[in-house]
Amino acid sequence: MKNRTDTTSTVLTKNLISGLLMVFLFMGLSSETTEAQQNGYWQQAVEYEMEIDMDVETNRFDGTQTLTYHNNSPDTLDRVFYHLFFNAFQPNSMMDKRSRTIEDPDGRVRDRIYHYDETEIGYQKVDRLQQNGTDVEFTIKGTIMEVHLTEPILPGEETVFDMEFNAQVPLQTRRSGRDNAEGIRLSMAQWYPKIAAYDEMGWHPTPYIGREFYAPFGTFDFKINIDRNYVVAAGAVLENPQEVGYGYETPGMQVNRPDGDKLTWHFTAENVHDVMWAADPDYTHVTAQVPDGPLLRFFYQTDPVAENAGDDEQAQLLENWENLPEYTIRAFQYMNENYGEYPYDEYIVAQGGDGGMEYTMGTLITGNRTFRSLVGVTVHELIHAWYEGAVATNETTDQWIDEGFTVYLSAFTMDEIFNDGQDDPMLGRYQGYFNIVNESIEEPMHIHADHYVTNRAYGVASYTKGAIFLHQLGYVVGEDVLKRGLNRFYEEWKFKHPTGQDFMRTMERESGMVLDWYYEYWVTTTKTIDYGIKEVSGDENDQTKVTLERMGLMPMPLDVEVEFTDGTIKHYHVPMRITWGNKENEFDVEREVADDWPWVFPEYELSIERPVSDISRIEIDPTQRMADIDRSNNVWEAE
Repeated sequence: MKNRTDTTSTVLTKNLISGLLMVFLFMGLSSETTEAQQNGYWQQAVEYEMEIDMDVETNRFDGTQTLTYHNNSPDTLDRVFYHLFFNAFQPNSMMDKRSRTIEDPDGRVRDRIYHYDETEIGYQKVDRLQQNGTDVEFTIKGTIMEVHLTEPILPGEETVFDMEFNAQVPLQTRRSGRDNAEGIRLSMAQWYPKIAAYDEMGWHPTPYIGREFYAPFGTFDFKINIDRNYVVAAGAVLENPQEVGYGYETPGMQVNRPDGDKLTWHFTAENVHDVMWAADPDYTHVTAQVPDGPLLRFFYQTDPVAENAGDDEQAQLLENWENLPEYTIRAFQYMNENYGEYPYDEYIVAQGGDGGMEYTMGTLITGNRTFRSLVGVTVHELIHAWYEGAVATNETTDQWIDEGFTVYLSAFTMDEIFNDGQDDPMLGRYQGYFNIVNESIEEPMHIHADHYVTNRAYGVASYTKGAIFLHQLGYVVGEDVLKRGLNRFYEEWKFKHPTGQDFMRTMERESGMVLDWYYEYWVTTTKTIDYGIKEVSGDENDQTKVTLERMGLMPMPLDVEVEFTDGTIKHYHVPMRITWGNKENEFDVEREVADDWPWVFPEYELSIERPVSDISRIEIDPTQRMADIDRSNNVWEAE
């Protein structure tokens, strides 16, 4: 790709394309929007054009990139930042040092990077950078490049950066790399110089140490020149299947591959914030169509690499991949029907990487697994397409939305597609949270993902406690309201980088309740929930007095189930005064809404209009959705 020439025709063409892009990106803002969006909402937008030439012998490539950057903010920008992710895979990088000093390092990294030689490290080097045709200076520190602009980017204006760069693909370590443990040649995530996110909080030039990502939405147009025997899988749409083939051709299409040692694969993606690709000479490529949904593409090796695997195990691994499309279709159908439609035309599942990692239009997963595990990792990663992909919160600070919401919905999706019939597939997730509370290593959910003291605390806060956030919110507002709120949040905020506070405002509008307290306690603190039944006694009016006690520092509304000796059941709902409302009756049993409980009172007296002799059992939160750290005092039974 040549550098941009500053001619009148080029400028006019660019302006026309940019104008159409901006209309496309923000046309949704003219329809029904949230209050936050109506009051000064903005986001940056980008257009990438890239071409790389891959040398599979040296694992290096040369590339060019033209980036059109739209400054839709009210701020004047006098510098920009880029991520150079591959620079993390070098001895004494921040990723290497962190992995060697953290108490519980990721087993996939440990001290591996520290021992890499010059052929195994990764790097991204910028040979030249221009802004609107003029050379600019830049400073690189680790995985971040600061660009000192020749001219500021004013509010509402755009600028064009032209870059020449070269890179070496690291030995596969964390997400990205070559020659992974299953023999996949190239897992190309975080493979290009990527401009950092800029929002109302300013720039986010987060060094890459192996955790989360955040970037502006835009369009990607990229070409990969690679040896002609390689099959390329990308989280994007192939634009030249007639020149490539390898399973991309449609019925009746004539494939005419150009002569030469290499083929050029041309991909595009719209309204995304990242693209990845993978390549291997031995990929099998199969497709499956989701009814009224995306085309699915699967890329895997027909000769899986499994340590000490015999012929029977190899055959089983292959059979697992052959059966995966059916279950992936079911997962997409379930998500589309229940939580909003997947917004892109295609999705890929490619064998590669170091476990499972989500990207907007596809995933890289390791494939040598049991069938349940293979489906499970695929389901988890594809659900990320709703939250990491389309909604795209700032993962570095709101990672609990991306990961937690995905864990929550994965539990119900897996239960559905495998017909497990579990009454509540989320309950098994709570123990991980209880464990870190008991071990006193819990950290708040809202801190920067890179800054957790331990990997374990990060994992529980992001995945486990993030999922409990939703499940427990269903306890507060009701499951039907939660589901409607999730759908509303997705439709109103997809492609717009919402925050956790934006989600809470959506849930407040859907439930009619005040919920700021819930976010404050569960997300920003490590205060815990602990309620108990302190005393049950009768009085002279043949009424029963139940004294409830709050020992934990986090208040909650309570569901109290009373079972009578005649076998009947009645629910009592005790609202919190600060919610200014209460949920509807969720169950087909009689329910009474009691007086609200002001949170400053440690005790509450619940009155039951029947004598204590009529009561056989009383239980706080019989559904166990409330993360009460000590349930031993939640049940009273008559002697």
